[in-house]
Parts: sequence; structure tokens; C-alpha cells
Amino acid sequence: MSKKVRWGVIGSGGIAKRRTIPEGIVPARNGDLISVFDIDPDINKAVADEFGAYAAASIEAMLNSDIDAVYIATPADAHCQQVFDCAKAGKHALCEKPLGLSVEEAQKMMQACKDAGVILGTALMMRFHTQHQAALHIVQEGKLGEPTFARAQLSCWYPPIENAWRQNLKQGGGGSLIDMGGHCIDLLEMYFGSVKKVNCMINNTIHNYESEDSAVVSLFFENGAMASVDAFFCIPDASSKNCLELYGSTGSILAQGTIGQGEAGTMTAFLEEKDASYDAQQDDVSNGGIEISPKPFNTYQAEIEEMGNAILEGREPSNSAELGLRNQMILAACYESARSGRMVSV
Repeated sequence: MSKKVRWGVIGSGGIAKRRTIPEGIVPARNGDLISVFDIDPDINKAVADEFGAYAAASIEAMLNSDIDAVYIATPADAHCQQVFDCAKAGKHALCEKPLGLSVEEAQKMMQACKDAGVILGTALMMRFHTQHQAALHIVQEGKLGEPTFARAQLSCWYPPIENAWRQNLKQGGGGSLIDMGGHCIDLLEMYFGSVKKVNCMINNTIHNYESEDSAVVSLFFENGAMASVDAFFCIPDASSKNCLELYGSTGSILAQGTIGQGEAGTMTAFLEEKDASYDAQQDDVSNGGIEISPKPFNTYQAEIEEMGNAILEGREPSNSAELGLRNQMILAACYESARSGRMVSV
């Protein structure tokens, strides 16, 4: 293999056209876009022309060409078979989340790639956000003390749209919870470790499509910390600040706008000395906190380059299939909790 990964894309419309191709694959320092495929040939040709790629007539034609890896950006119900196809052709795969429609599919996808000796990654790009990574360093250094509580929010306005696969249970596996809540859950596990059990409520509060437009999850971690995730398809975009809040025994990190597809938001750390005495007056002596503002770096480029480096170095990527499987396990527990009305262990 050359020093650059030769990429193909399955599902060139949607998120691939809007974000991952122009912001991730094209500027990647260790990759080149070679070919694209979409079930809509007109869209596929337009994408190919725009980014100087070859418009493959079929998935088979793409996989038989001289590419090294495939970015899969199709509806969730197609992920499993398309990863199988990549593995059979000896191509590495970076699959959009969710990793298939179920825990079982995720496991089968991982096994197929293991048997074929190719790498499977999960596109959880929010892990690469520079402010999220800066917050992770603070947590890992123990500056928040013992983790106590966290909140992650990702909501938008997503009205009924004809043929929208995220509104179709068979294609998407769910709605706001699996689509947006999955990102939030993954981030909170990155900060606080493994989730032990969940309590979840879902609803169609405003929209009447098949999948849920509302989801609230309570998370209980192995270390005793707790968290909440709220993900809605029925809150106007400008009204949701996409908050991230991390609390510990010696401080907090509070952010707005870092969760999402952008490169930067606002993030502030409020840190105190350990073993502070009890303040009966509960006076707020905050000095405004410490602004956390590392130089932004595009999250899509970061995830493509990490996957590319893993391929070139023959190792597992940090955005691994294990993360995708773990995410599916927690989501499955959430949906079971919503169905049963009880707390469910992961």
C-alpha cells in the first residue's frame, strides 16, 4: 500500500456529500478519494464530478477497483451487508453509526472483518472534537475529582419528510435516541467509563412518524456516577444549545455547541481545591472559570485520518468497531427500558 489510503464511498449523498467527503476525505493528509457510489446515479455523478472521483456503477464495481478502504454512509439497515461485502473484497471499512441495526449485527460485522483480516471502524466523529479532547485530559488528570454527574444534549427540528430513513424503524432502528442520543452516550462513556444500567423514556411528542422524536435517558456508571441524555427531533435548532456538562467532586466543565457537526463551541472549566470545606451560606464565589478553547480541527478530517493511520500502521483505530458494539449494547438496553418501563442492566 502507498503512504496514502485510497478511499471509496458507499452512499455518496447525505452526510458524505455534506460533510465527510469535503471536510474529511478530500483534505485528509493520508488519504485520497478515488470512487463513489450511490443508489441515485444522478446524485452520484454530481458528487463524483464535484470532487474529482470516479462514479462507480455498483458496489461490486467499486470493491473490484484499486481502493484500500470504504466509508459507508448509507441507512443503518444496509450497514451489515455492505460491511460483509467490503470484508469479502478485502477492503477496510469505516461505517457510520449505528453499527448495523442491533448488537447481533454489530457482532457479525466485526467477526466478518476479523476473519478477512481487515479493519472495521465506527464513525463517531464527536470524540475527535478538540474541546472534547481537552475536557478528557482534564478528567483523566483528576482535576474534576471523583465523577458525579454529567449531561449531554443533542436535539434538532426534524419534521416528517418523505422517504426519510431516520423516520422509518426498519431502516434506522429508531429515531432521535439511536441517531443523536448514541453520540451523547458514547461521549459520556469516554469521560466517565462504562455504563452499568439505564432508565429510558421515548415518545412521539410532536411528529407522528414511526420512530421516536423524543428520548430521555438516565445512565448509571460502574464508578457510581450518574448522567442524563436528552435527544429530540422536535425542538427547533436554535432553541437547543447542545449542552455538555461534566461534574465531579472538585469541579465542573460546562459547554454549549460542542456536541454536533461543527468544529467549536464554548467550554469553561470551574475547578476547586480538593477537600474544600462546607459552605453553609452556599455563596457563589465563581471567578468565571477557565475558558477551554484549543485550536479547532475538523472532526471529520480527524476521524478519517485516524482510520487511515490505523490502516497504514496495521493497528486498531481509536474509533474502533468495539466502540460501535458498545454503543449498540447500551442503546439496546435503553429501548428495552422504554418498552418495559423498568431499569435495564447493560
